[in-house]
Amino acid sequence: MSEFHPKYPRYRGRFAPSPTGPLHFGSLVSAVASYLQAKAQAGEWLVRIEDIDPPREPAGAADDILRTLEAYGLNWDGPVLYQSTRRDGYEEALLDLNRQHFTYPCTCSRKQIQEALSRSNKTVYPETCRGATATKSPHATRVKTEFQDIPIRDAIQGLFTQNIREHVGDFVVKRADGFYAYQLAVVVDDAYQNITEIVRGSDLLDNTPRQAYLQRLLDFPLLQYAHIPIATSNGDKMSKQTKAPPVSRQNPLETGVQVLKFLGQKVPDQWEFATVDELWQWAIRHWSLAAIPKTRSLEYGARRENT
Repeated sequence: MSEFHPKYPRYRGRFAPSPTGPLHFGSLVSAVASYLQAKAQAGEWLVRIEDIDPPREPAGAADDILRTLEAYGLNWDGPVLYQSTRRDGYEEALLDLNRQHFTYPCTCSRKQIQEALSRSNKTVYPETCRGATATKSPHATRVKTEFQDIPIRDAIQGLFTQNIREHVGDFVVKRADGFYAYQLAVVVDDAYQNITEIVRGSDLLDNTPRQAYLQRLLDFPLLQYAHIPIATSNGDKMSKQTKAPPVSRQNPLETGVQVLKFLGQKVPDQWEFATVDELWQWAIRHWSLAAIPKTRSLEYGARRENT
């Protein structure tokens, strides 16, 4: 556990990319927003590599992400945490959930689930295995959910409410292949690192109620959230799946200005800064979370007046 103690709160934020490819403009926006939100409050900014899905992680991707952050002058505090080293922590949390009877084994294959959904005309896991007990057969582990609205008061998107059992269903916390699911890993590591606020893309907003639910079940501190607009190109989210180009390391100052403008900051022209470090020093002094557009997505490259 880190030395930081929740009884004596100091702002601590994080950027936690999955190493499935190089950073693109959208992921750089998330990195910058979380960095500036932390530094504007004299807080710490951590970097965590969420490498819990090896089949999707090309060799060298994590190192490439870190080198890009360095090229952009986004210097993190403390050592980088790799989720691949944290299996014991996830297993401990899973055992805690098991002891409280919040989980159950699920032996359903994807094909079986789809067939059951077709028969029942449902859109979420039909709770086929909800009454199951321990089994030696290959299985995933699911968390029991409730018909209860979970409100998230987001600093940018406003109030977001979700009934998990109705809209998501009992969700997986450990996969049948032995890998821990994102929802469990992110909650455990945010508590482990004493994160106080999460600034990330709005595409993860609908994940947040599940994470708040797990925080409550595991008796972890509840966090603050700010979900920024995701960057889109021709209406599609910029991502590795849509072949978004990696950001260049050659001119971080120019791209940094574009990021700040995308985030609604009243940034002067690029020529007023000699280096990207000067740009971030200015941005920390003038950072305004309230200036970020209150929308779930924003077209990158669209002409927006920065007034």
